[in-house]
Amino acid sequence: MRFIKRTSGLPVLGILPFVPGLDVSSCKPGKLQSRFKIDLKPILKYREACAKKAEKARHIKDLDKSFVWHPFTQMRDWLNEDPLIIERGEGSYLFDTEGKSYLDGVSSIWVTTHGHRKREINQGIKAQLNKVAHSTMLGLGNVPAAELAGKLIEIAPKGIKKVFYSDCGSTAVEIALKMAFQYWMHREGADSKRKKFVFLNQSYHGDTLGAMGVGGIDLFHDLFRPLLFDSYKIPNPYCYRCSLNRSYPSCGLACADEAEAVVKSHSREIAALIIEPMAQGAGGVIVYPKGYLRKIADICRKHGILLIADEVATGFGRTGKMFACEHEGVEPDILCVSKGITGGYLPLAATLTGDEIFSAFLGDYKELKTFFHGHTYTGNPLACAAALENLKLFRKEKTLRKMRNKIEFIRKGLERFKGLEHVGEVRQMGFMVGIELVRDKAAKEPFAFEEKAGVRVIQEARRRGVIIRPLGNVVVMVPHLSFSLKELKTLLDVTYKSIQAVFK
Repeated sequence: MRFIKRTSGLPVLGILPFVPGLDVSSCKPGKLQSRFKIDLKPILKYREACAKKAEKARHIKDLDKSFVWHPFTQMRDWLNEDPLIIERGEGSYLFDTEGKSYLDGVSSIWVTTHGHRKREINQGIKAQLNKVAHSTMLGLGNVPAAELAGKLIEIAPKGIKKVFYSDCGSTAVEIALKMAFQYWMHREGADSKRKKFVFLNQSYHGDTLGAMGVGGIDLFHDLFRPLLFDSYKIPNPYCYRCSLNRSYPSCGLACADEAEAVVKSHSREIAALIIEPMAQGAGGVIVYPKGYLRKIADICRKHGILLIADEVATGFGRTGKMFACEHEGVEPDILCVSKGITGGYLPLAATLTGDEIFSAFLGDYKELKTFFHGHTYTGNPLACAAALENLKLFRKEKTLRKMRNKIEFIRKGLERFKGLEHVGEVRQMGFMVGIELVRDKAAKEPFAFEEKAGVRVIQEARRRGVIIRPLGNVVVMVPHLSFSLKELKTLLDVTYKSIQAVFK
């Protein structure tokens, strides 16, 4: 009965015995009355509630199809399909408007850390709501934003001392780019030539124009190239499909050598190099070989350019460390964070930097050194309150320590995927997993985009009660950090069976 109540969202009044030939949901009340000698009012109310719930579900779907334009979605397909509309969440599960449960295998796009409806975060938001929901950061401060800044500095890589708030990953990156550019203008004067950036092929740093200017995914960015500023693109360490036709480790990180050649040739023009530490997320969970990130950081130091670490996707435990930079002891000049910062509750982002960059913006009004950038909801108190509770839970529940065994469990569980005919490569970085699907394993031949190989797999998984996402031909799993071993097993099993079913 408890299971029925949890999955349906409706009260359970009792369970009638099974009687062959009797359909309780549709038979006339008089027949039930005479057969069981029971009060029919609760049953009739339940039937009415079910009908209303179904009607509401249909209405919500109609509203969505009529008015909502979804991100990264071919709307013609959406309008022709029966859409999945989420109504609520609990722990590791999401529930649709019809009461069906789904294991949230993508952390609602990489944001959920400790699960849905986490009591401590709920209470933190409610407590702040009873004080003030929002107050501008333009010329004012607020309590949660100040407290959160202190906590972020405590856990950030060495040298990070200042926090600039915004609303999402794209804005965090926009701020980092503007901050780096203006820093050099203040340091070298208006004649500074440092107006360009270096980025990796297949990198993704957001969808606003500045962030797209350092984006390397042609599918997302090529159409808009005429609107974007020029930057220098370097090879990414995509060992499975090496653009240099080399093999790791015998290559000696040749892609990093290519990066240094670009930086060395244009060092006086470059403001900063931006990188997603340890793995490219939206690029297909492309995990870097050991030593690559460290070498890139050393190149930046050697040639005197700033290093921007975009930890929007990798931060807050996603890779097994609080920040992915920690894996190779890298200390960036600027750090971008978002996604997991509030535990998946509210939009919030931050761009963090050190005293040297901050000091370059200090001066008299007439010097115009102010950083003229800000957002309406910058440092929102409700979001900052959620983030504070989220960070407390990392300590209270020893999240990172508990993840060690879970990461190894995932690693072992992924081994069998390598034997599937249409799985070319399996990649893992902590709680980030990418399974690259191929038409021909020996030739590494990819499926054509229009074949929707990844889409078909995630649709099959959804029918089996698990939500995962495709990135082209890459099937992505990004579980909550709080997933139990049983839930991780379900995620792995369903994904495996879904790939089998699609390509049988």
